[in-house]
Amino acid sequence: MAEPVVFISHFRVKEGGDQRLREGWTSIVAQLEPTRPRTLMFELYADGAHDQATIVHVFADADAMDRHFEGADERSRAIYEYIQPTGWEIYGQASPAAVEQMQREAAESGVSLTVQAEPMGGFLRLAPSTG
Repeated sequence: MAEPVVFISHFRVKEGGDQRLREGWTSIVAQLEPTRPRTLMFELYADGAHDQATIVHVFADADAMDRHFEGADERSRAIYEYIQPTGWEIYGQASPAAVEQMQREAAESGVSLTVQAEPMGGFLRLAPSTG
């Protein structure tokens, strides 16, 4: 059975970028939600001052992550006008191509990349339990 993959990306919001981030994010979500059905979660979170932001992605499996990353360079260029990456994390068995891509981008950006590929047990619940 394919295991889910979690990808977490951390950012610094540039001065005056909060509102532009919100607007850009709305556009990205509208584009991806109907076209990436195996992206199970794609949520943006901000700290109280709105100068730090985190995106949490949960993918059904490595293939879903690869599909989600299609076109990411273009989306990143647009949104990097008002945010700057500070680190990335991958949990679960992402494809070798995705890990290599993130390693290259981390090296180019000078940010950290954490990869913990071996799940040790647990569960992912997609709907609340009724019992």
